[in-house]
Amino acid sequence: MEEMIIPKQELIKMFEEHKIEDTGKGWIMNGKVIEIIALHEVEPKFLQDITNAKFYKLIIKGNK
Repeated sequence: MEEMIIPKQELIKMFEEHKIEDTGKGWIMNGKVIEIIALHEVEPKFLQDITNAKFYKLIIKGNK
């Protein structure tokens, strides 16, 4: 599995430029299913909002 760590603004830009598509059942990038994981600087038990991370990890899982 390939992984990328990107900042929040880069993730937003990828959605705006349709490099990542939300199918309603998952996310697709370059014809492959990906998983998006928020990377926080605090412990998960203190998290309030998963959309408020500074960085995100994209894990490329495989073909759709």
